[in-house]
Amino acid sequence: MIRNFTLLAALLLSSVSLFAQVSKDPPKREFRGVWIATVQNIDWPSKPKQGVDSQQQMQELVDIFDTHQKTGINAVMLQVRPSADAFYAKGREQWSMFLTGKQGTLPEPFYDPLEFAIEEAHKRGMELHAWINPYRASTSLVDSLVSSEHISRIQPDWFFTYGDKKYFNPGIPEVRHYLVDVIMDVVRNYDIDGIHFDDYFYPYPGKQPCQTPSLICCMSKALRTLKTGAATMWTS
Repeated sequence: MIRNFTLLAALLLSSVSLFAQVSKDPPKREFRGVWIATVQNIDWPSKPKQGVDSQQQMQELVDIFDTHQKTGINAVMLQVRPSADAFYAKGREQWSMFLTGKQGTLPEPFYDPLEFAIEEAHKRGMELHAWINPYRASTSLVDSLVSSEHISRIQPDWFFTYGDKKYFNPGIPEVRHYLVDVIMDVVRNYDIDGIHFDDYFYPYPGKQPCQTPSLICCMSKALRTLKTGAATMWTS
């Protein structure tokens, strides 16, 4: 009797185990991503200089992709709009100075970096996501670095200056419409696998105290207060 009960229990446990194995949800695919920064030529391309052409930039990106493929990366977030300028041809903004060394200057020989990156990533079974900085308009206040056709020159009232940078003012309806149009240029014209926003918040606190009351100064004060753990309130 005991032997029969033991056998029955073993059969039941085996059935339960088999059922659990059959009904178990399949594992989700892992998202193993890497960010490739173009602002200030952090990751790619190497800082443009005389004698460096598009072919060298393209090979540099291929080498980066090959390295990431070997480590198991399956998604690339490529920064394609670092400062209201572009690493792609099918859009409304100026070519990035971080691509050619001068904002508004076409790459030579001509190529479309985003289109090339998508093709090379997909060849390797990797997704290509467009990384966009929506609000940052410039990384410097040096006029000679900004094209005369840059949006900050065409629509100066859309921007505010803080520290050594210019930013879009997203409180202006026309700014929001413009930014949506810029992003949709990428969505409609390229076979990207995703869009990523970065630096869409107010800028980091500056080192100099605010001289005049403003929203950005209040936000900076708030960030400093949170960072130091102070629980104080103030009026400006």
